[in-house]
Amino acid sequence: MSDKNDKSKPNFWPAVFAGLFVGAWVFAGIMEWEPLINLMAVLTAAGGTAGIVALIIKAREARKARKRERERRRQEKQNPAVKSEPVKKSYGPEIDPIIQEGNRALSEMGRLYLSIKDTEVRQKINEIMRITDKIMQDAIADPSDIPQIKKFMNYYLPTTIKLLNAYDRMSALGIEGENLDKSMNSINEMLDAAITAYRKQLDTLFENQALDIETEIEVMNTMLAREGLSGSKDFEI
Repeated sequence: MSDKNDKSKPNFWPAVFAGLFVGAWVFAGIMEWEPLINLMAVLTAAGGTAGIVALIIKAREARKARKRERERRRQEKQNPAVKSEPVKKSYGPEIDPIIQEGNRALSEMGRLYLSIKDTEVRQKINEIMRITDKIMQDAIADPSDIPQIKKFMNYYLPTTIKLLNAYDRMSALGIEGENLDKSMNSINEMLDAAITAYRKQLDTLFENQALDIETEIEVMNTMLAREGLSGSKDFEI
């Protein structure tokens, strides 16, 4: 690359011109040459005015930039589609909808977790979110489980969120009543049943993997026994 394009080198020209300008002032003062003194005064005034104008223009541009940024943020809030989102990894046409729906459900339960103040209910929401995330990841690990996971996503998970939203609305009222207390207690008890069901669902999803592991262990034990390498006992599950 040529020296002309090397911006890392210092530029001495401004210092040279400044030195010449100061020197001219000094020379005019020593020689008492009034025309030159008047010319230097005019140039100095012009330079100061130009500097002020440049500062004004720069301030206006900064204000315009801030205004454009505020307008961009306002549009993003009104229309989330305006905001550019990072490219998300695709797992295929069958798995992607499950991941998207699961993420929406997790986001809504996260909001409910922050909104609901009851510590016990929040702990149950947190456990439901944990199991839901594992079920979503199973769809990626074992696509053969997708039919079971779809049933979970299409009914059990939305129903749980619907009841949690009802609990959130009732608790936000800040009042006590027989019907309110009964409904909230029923939802709280339902969360226990939901957690039990979610755990069973997750365990069922691993049934195929458990069978595969058992088969692999049986094959390994057979090979070790055939080669006389099995020792006192075989591998166990």
